[in-house]
Amino acid sequence: MNGMSTTGKAISGLEHLRQSIADIITTPIGTRVMRRDYGSLVPSLIDSPQNPATTVRLYSAITSALMRWEPRLRLSRLAITHTDAGAAVLDLEGENTETGNAVSLQVPLQLGAA
Repeated sequence: MNGMSTTGKAISGLEHLRQSIADIITTPIGTRVMRRDYGSLVPSLIDSPQNPATTVRLYSAITSALMRWEPRLRLSRLAITHTDAGAAVLDLEGENTETGNAVSLQVPLQLGAA
């Protein structure tokens, strides 16, 4: 699938998939005018304590959003790494359903006022 990057350049393949995943995860549900159920619950978890319960909720929110909104990815593994600067990186593994190839992506998550 082909698309456009945030800078206006044409992108395709894994870069387009990475951008789509980041958009799905960082979009709060209810904020898209013509698609109110698009997005994930991840933005609502920003100020939650970093404990095991929140981690499970975060993984659940990411997985359910990607299963619903990204048909090109069959997710098999998910991990979140927090950086010292307060940002997070999402490590994903799965299968590209269009090509059947294995996919391993790192998606930077910029949530809040970064």
